[in-house]
Amino acid sequence: MRTAEFDDPAFLARLRAGDPGAYRELIRRFHASLVSVANSIIGSRAQAEEVVQDSWLAVFNGVSRFEGRSSLATWLFSIVLNRARTRASREKRLVGLPGILDGTQGNERAVDVTEFQPDGHWIETPRLWDELNPERVVAGRQLLTHVQEAIERLPAGQRAVIILRDMEGHEAEEACTLLGISPENQRVLLHRARGRIRKTIDALVAGTAPTAMGAGAAAPARTPPRRGPAGALDRLIGWAWSTARSAPWALG
Repeated sequence: MRTAEFDDPAFLARLRAGDPGAYRELIRRFHASLVSVANSIIGSRAQAEEVVQDSWLAVFNGVSRFEGRSSLATWLFSIVLNRARTRASREKRLVGLPGILDGTQGNERAVDVTEFQPDGHWIETPRLWDELNPERVVAGRQLLTHVQEAIERLPAGQRAVIILRDMEGHEAEEACTLLGISPENQRVLLHRARGRIRKTIDALVAGTAPTAMGAGAAAPARTPPRRGPAGALDRLIGWAWSTARSAPWALG
């Protein structure tokens, strides 16, 4: 199901009626992203899992009071983020959201300046994703695995923003509200996160994937496009190539 389909009155009616199938669909679609975002706040995946499990109980108990003032997805993420902040504050190790967001400091560039001409255009324009033959590059499943691993290695702020914006499709203003960050910080975090993911794909295409990502491993058989979090990764990979053609990209 696409994110918007969860706001369909018929689906919401199923949730409010306690339909187990509707809950399974909701959990299957959002659980992985919720855990990743919670982990960005807490800094512990195990505790992020606990926070999300507790949040699901709150959702089940409170869905009858959901008034639809925001999308169901936004409501889910707001519950998880609030609980993650509470847990992190209680343990005195809150990752700097919205205080000092790691991933915005320093002079990191999303794409190295040597990739651009003096006027800011690409020296060699990246190919569109649909112009590549995934069979010649890496099998689809392996590529998705590498991209997912790359997302998990992003600094906390970058990971949270790219999940909300590119994987879950939230608008910039909505992501800023959920994370409590400024539009400028959101823009920088997203730009740098996208740049890192693009570098991962570039390395795989060039056959020079970082060894930490298992370069040289045998590629599993390709699998068809999937829904849910895996489908979101498909879209993110497609984005990384298609939007790379935009110029200039040479921002800091």
